[in-house]
Amino acid sequence: MSLDINNGFLAGANQSAPADDELPIFTVERVQLQFSIAADFVAAQVANNVIILALSNGRILRIDLNRPEDIDDIDLPKKTSDVGVIRRMFLDPTASHLIVCTALGENYYLHSQSKTPRPLGRLRGVAIESVAWNPSLPTASTREILLGASDGNIYEAFIETSNEFYKKEVKHLKNLHKLPDGAITGLWVDNLNGKSDIRRVVIATQNRLFHLVGRIGHGHDGTGSVYTRLFESEQPVVHELSRTQPGSYSTLAVSPDPPETNPYAEDTPDRAYAWLSSQGVFHGKLLNVPTDNSLGSRVFSDSKMLSRAQIIAPESSGRRRPGSETVDALALTQWHIVSLVGGRVIATNRLTGDMVSEHDVLGAGQRPIGFSVDMQKNTFWLFTSEEIYEIVVRDEDRNIWEIMMKNKQFEPALRQANTQKQKETVAAAYGDHLAKKGHWNEAATVYGRSNKPFEDIALSIIDNNQQDALRQFLLTKLATTKKSAIMQRMMVAGWLVEVFMSKLNSLDDTIMTQAELAENLNTAESRKLLESVRKEYQDFITKYKNDLDRKMVYDVISSHGRETELLFFANTVKDYNYVLSYWVQRERWDEALNVLKKQTDPEVFYRYSSVLMTHVAQETVDILMRQADLNARSLIPALLEYNRNFSGDANVQNQAVRYLNYVVFQLNSKDAAVHNTLVSIYASHPSKDESGLLSYLQAQGEEPRYDPDFALRLCIQHHRTLSCVHIYTSMGQYLQAVDLALSHNEIELASVIADRPMSNPQLRKRLWLAVARKVISRSDGIKAAIEFLKRCDLLKIEDLIPFFPDFVVIDDFKEEICGALEDYSRNIDSLKKEMDESSQTASNIKMDIAALDHRYAIVEPGEKCYVCGLPLLSRQFFVFPCQHSFHSDCMGRRVLEQSGMSKSSRIKELQMQVHKGLVSGARKEAVVAELDSLVASACILCSDFAIKRIDEPFITSNDNVGEWAL
Repeated sequence: MSLDINNGFLAGANQSAPADDELPIFTVERVQLQFSIAADFVAAQVANNVIILALSNGRILRIDLNRPEDIDDIDLPKKTSDVGVIRRMFLDPTASHLIVCTALGENYYLHSQSKTPRPLGRLRGVAIESVAWNPSLPTASTREILLGASDGNIYEAFIETSNEFYKKEVKHLKNLHKLPDGAITGLWVDNLNGKSDIRRVVIATQNRLFHLVGRIGHGHDGTGSVYTRLFESEQPVVHELSRTQPGSYSTLAVSPDPPETNPYAEDTPDRAYAWLSSQGVFHGKLLNVPTDNSLGSRVFSDSKMLSRAQIIAPESSGRRRPGSETVDALALTQWHIVSLVGGRVIATNRLTGDMVSEHDVLGAGQRPIGFSVDMQKNTFWLFTSEEIYEIVVRDEDRNIWEIMMKNKQFEPALRQANTQKQKETVAAAYGDHLAKKGHWNEAATVYGRSNKPFEDIALSIIDNNQQDALRQFLLTKLATTKKSAIMQRMMVAGWLVEVFMSKLNSLDDTIMTQAELAENLNTAESRKLLESVRKEYQDFITKYKNDLDRKMVYDVISSHGRETELLFFANTVKDYNYVLSYWVQRERWDEALNVLKKQTDPEVFYRYSSVLMTHVAQETVDILMRQADLNARSLIPALLEYNRNFSGDANVQNQAVRYLNYVVFQLNSKDAAVHNTLVSIYASHPSKDESGLLSYLQAQGEEPRYDPDFALRLCIQHHRTLSCVHIYTSMGQYLQAVDLALSHNEIELASVIADRPMSNPQLRKRLWLAVARKVISRSDGIKAAIEFLKRCDLLKIEDLIPFFPDFVVIDDFKEEICGALEDYSRNIDSLKKEMDESSQTASNIKMDIAALDHRYAIVEPGEKCYVCGLPLLSRQFFVFPCQHSFHSDCMGRRVLEQSGMSKSSRIKELQMQVHKGLVSGARKEAVVAELDSLVASACILCSDFAIKRIDEPFITSNDNVGEWAL
């Protein structure tokens, strides 16, 4: 068995996509049944996409709309003939709990996880007409629920499923109250403000409607009841009909959960209710506040009665209906009342009472069962004895905003408007409504979100002299204007600046004249209002600074003379150049420095450093020293201008020198321009003290960053002697340094410099001689001069004598002369000793030469040549003291191979002369002697010849490699 889901069934189950405005709000679609049954439907319920159908033969069908092909077929424990036909069913919103009531007073409970209904023995004989489910569902049990009976009794029951045979399903049951009105046709329970211990109970009978609010108990009274406290301690608010028809159909309907909400959330959703009676439908909103007895009065006072005639045959429809028709069933959507009148399904708008749609659904002979509403899924169903219909609702709130707007319910209309155009239309009407009442400030805010022409609104506000409202309107309009509308935003923002300035000036004038405003405000209140408007202006500038043209704002604010507002704008847009220029022009140095402290843009420092150094040098340098990213070269003009006007007072620190020292020594600047500037300022200082300049020069070390030639010229120009000497020395110009030091009688300094060139004794001696000449020339005594010059180890008395005066007593340096003569004597003795040693060495050499003639070597008979390996005595040979012996021709060849070009050429030349007989006699002996000396000058195996052969391999191509094998 299954259902045909292609005939409009899914359209009702899935309402996520918005429908086209041209489609009707309500349509009724029949669901095709794909199964056949041998009985009629007698009761039906829908909840959480689950349909429960009761058949006349006692069977129950459970259909899950998510799986319509699977249908659970459930039978009651007893036959229909024993318990009667199923009369009514009650399904909770989660489709977890089902109560089945039969015609003979038998009641059954079925849980969604079970297929076996369990009889409710304690409820036997109770004709249940209505059920109020616990708002805390879903749970494994029903928890505390209210049951309304046909005899007017209201019961509290707690039902839970059980697999144990002896355990009863009804955990506890208590009769809370009995109404004399007859059957309880409707019950509703919900929490208020998300508090589970505060409940609202709505009770409907045929002629009265009860509203009860109060705190429930905790079930600790022994009976387990939680509603006893509420029913005993609180008095309900009652709405009673004056005239009723006995036996007329009555029911209570409550609207389902709003779409796209969590049905299990703690917040109580806004719901509507409708009570069907013989007079018509009494409907309204189930308000949630206040949570006391007065809530019922508010609910009933805001409710309306829709007469039976309005439902059956509204005047707007132009159709006549027989007056005997009755409303057979009632359901509530979010904004409409759906009624079943005869065979027609009529939808009526709750707000207007107008019929929205009418559908002829039931044919002749069809018996309706009634409506069923899926409270969580927002679907609506009509059941007959043979058919199932779905009432499909499409975009039912499409016109609600317009209806509310016509009813002057503007705030709810704004909440119901879906599109931007709708919201703007409601805002325009709302603004007109407020303006007519004279509430211009509120109207201005609403106008700013409307689509009413801008100029119409602005002129209307201006004509009524509502400047505050104009400001509010422009602020709102600016906030709602698109970012892409750049020109429009700029114009509105510019106008706002003018409006703010006018308002601030007006308040200032009021305070100054000690007068009261038109609003009857005193001076204190005016000051408070002034601060409020100024704060509003500052918030406006901060938020919309990118929409303002700077030049325009400067011109407007300046024209009003608003200094504070002008500077606030400039600071907000970070136009620090303007702020600094403003304070500098007014010579407000403290304010200018405060602005400078906030800067990070180097260009600002470069631009204003000159004027600030002139007037507040120390504070400016303090700020500059906190900016490590500045290029000191760009600040040199300001520093030089400051130095030019510096008084030179010894008690006042030169701030230019202070900053440059910071850059040089703290920031380790390598910029030659910076170093040269510091040298220039030091050198040009009017004081004769050179300590600062000397300290700087000495700190530069061997690789100074300044230009030595430039520094030297400055020091010479400004007579900085010590500094000149230091520069000369650093340049290696020791002669010039010593001469300059001596020219200024700086003997000690000249002595220090004279000792510098330690690697050049001649230059050092020359420098000391210059110092000696100066010392001797200015010394008061020759002896003192000589004592001073003993510091140099290069000068002797004979070097100094030429510098002495022509007439000098020898007694002054007699000791020095004696010492010199003693040194000479010692040197002579040393030379004599060396001469004697040289003579002895010469004699020894002569004796060794004479002994050479008697030297010999012993050659054994079998000794071989170390080159060719043949017997040595076979031809002429050489024997060396190392006992190596060689044939003369073998020795010659080997020497030729290892000798240089010139020596080889000479040997060949001598050999040719001997072999060809070109020489004879004494000449031949000389040639042979020279040849022997060249060839046999050293052994070729253990002399320099062997060392030169270190790179030759042990094995050559001529050797037998096999001999070397291991």
